[in-house]
Amino acid sequence: MRNLLSRFTRSPKGLQWFLNLYGPYLGAGVRVDYLAEDFRELNVSMGLHWYNRNYVGTHFGGSLYSMVDPFYMLMVMTVLGRDYVVWDKAADIEFVRPGKGRVFAHFQLTDAMIDDIRTNTDGGEKYLPCWPVDIVDGDGNRVAVVNKTLYIRRKPT
Repeated sequence: MRNLLSRFTRSPKGLQWFLNLYGPYLGAGVRVDYLAEDFRELNVSMGLHWYNRNYVGTHFGGSLYSMVDPFYMLMVMTVLGRDYVVWDKAADIEFVRPGKGRVFAHFQLTDAMIDDIRTNTDGGEKYLPCWPVDIVDGDGNRVAVVNKTLYIRRKPT
């Protein structure tokens, strides 16, 4: 089963399909709207529904966080390949304004980010990059910012 899932999720469309049917995202209303062919860019969104709103009628904070977890980890794992260990290490979220309606998050791995990882892990050292992810509403207003810290280490050869 693991090998079948692994083969299926190697393609961007396969991984996007899998993530959109994955229970925690499905239950929170999170949708992967776009995944680039090279796995370096990803867009997610989440509508406001009865099952993900809080007591005051805005997006539940846990759902806002769940919409950005663990996308950077998955993207880095896929781009770097099996020679690296990649884990989500830490995160913090700052709520800026109430989230109403559909909210969006954009992830992008640049060449500079990948080069930085390779440079900092070249000798087998661990590297802990921290990247911010903005969650915005339909008008582009920031609803929250999540700082994602990854643990990355090159495996010994």
